[in-house]
Amino acid sequence: MLGLVLGTEREIRGHAAGMKTMALIAVGSCMFTTLGLEPAFGTRIDPTRIAAQIVSGVGFLGAGAILRQGIDVKGLTTAASIWVVASLGMAVGFGYYSIAVFTTFIVIVMLVAIRPLEIRFIRNRKYRRADDPPMEQRPTEPPA
Repeated sequence: MLGLVLGTEREIRGHAAGMKTMALIAVGSCMFTTLGLEPAFGTRIDPTRIAAQIVSGVGFLGAGAILRQGIDVKGLTTAASIWVVASLGMAVGFGYYSIAVFTTFIVIVMLVAIRPLEIRFIRNRKYRRADDPPMEQRPTEPPA
């Protein structure tokens, strides 16, 4: 459910990784984590190794969400959201429900509330460095 909540925010904003993607990542992370804790497997399975592999695997999904258009990079927030959703699934899988709910709330607040603050208070936010040229003078393709 927590992944679905974060996915809804991404879906509303029109990003590729929406409700279904985020929910599936959260459920998958939760299942792998829970299986790692299953007593039927005994000590043969280390839950921390499973968690490390979830982080590595979800990194590939996040990398696929990052797109480069000319010299602009898009999808970093969606990639970070994918990473957070995987951590929420792991937290639920380990039984840390209150931490997962609190983190979901904090992430939703950040995704919804920071954008208007950026628009209002950070002028020329396209210029990340002092030596960046204005948008109309920027090339559309990166230098070779």
